[in-house]
Amino acid sequence: MNANVRPETMQRITTKELADEFIAKQIEDVRAQVGDKKVLLALSGGVDSSVVAALLIKAIGKQLVCVHVNHGLMRKGESEQVIEVFGKELDANLIYIDATDRFLDLLKDVAEPEKKRKIIGGEFIKVFDEEAAKLEGIDFLAQGTIYPDILESDGVKAHHNVGGLPEDMEMELVEPVKLLYKDEVRVVGSALGLPDEMVYRQPFPGPGLGVRCLGAITRDRLHALREADAILREEFDKCGLAGKVWQYFIAVPDLKSVGVRNDKRYEGWPAIIRAVNTTDAMTATIEEIPYDVLHKITARITAEVEGINRVLLDLTPKPVGTIEWE
Repeated sequence: MNANVRPETMQRITTKELADEFIAKQIEDVRAQVGDKKVLLALSGGVDSSVVAALLIKAIGKQLVCVHVNHGLMRKGESEQVIEVFGKELDANLIYIDATDRFLDLLKDVAEPEKKRKIIGGEFIKVFDEEAAKLEGIDFLAQGTIYPDILESDGVKAHHNVGGLPEDMEMELVEPVKLLYKDEVRVVGSALGLPDEMVYRQPFPGPGLGVRCLGAITRDRLHALREADAILREEFDKCGLAGKVWQYFIAVPDLKSVGVRNDKRYEGWPAIIRAVNTTDAMTATIEEIPYDVLHKITARITAEVEGINRVLLDLTPKPVGTIEWE
């Protein structure tokens, strides 16, 4: 039987009891697979990698080495949160690497989305290979692959774990949640005792803001995107939409339009709001945002974020439009 196919008999994990059973089974399987060896995990701080980290900490403790790479494409405050939750609260074996310049230098002038994804994914693997070389006895690489990644990996997403790894990589994979849908991963995360703000946070793509800073990434536009995205998240938190909407973010395209600031003509980028709901990431519907909230977000972004002079709303469901723009 193909280990990457979810058995038809597998029950959907909807309760703490079912999650506990799943966790117990995975702990057993991971211990059998890993023995006394060490496991390296790319800990992005997203739902999937966080749940895998918590599960593996429970199974093998300090044998798990979590590496958080700040590729310079993180959302505002994100790396700090990973250090706080995993480094301090969960006492994980955590290595933090700030590789911002390394990634952004490689991405300079690269506009093609798949090429960007491949550069980001490829560089991640290089960073991990380098870290693994510094550590002794690392034989395994853990990943937060989930079932939709496997279903969509056939030509849809080049950046993701499935099929994106080099053939000469010497580490064996540990993928404890690869047969779960996103909603099941969250139930498992809660059962593991992870804080709600981590379990129910929205998913974030592997290439991070790299696929939301559309076209060739520049540092100034990336900075504008990060600030605008932080304002959107802050306002969604305030008005209660954060708990209702599965994924919401800003994308900033590489085009400028004319505007007015301080009675002068002012060229700036548009910030595009995307807010969607889904249970499995295979299809998505548009969340309706009250106009007063949209007006407030628009006023704040255009006043507070240097370089942005328009705010647009994306009303396209999936299908036709994918969740991410690139």
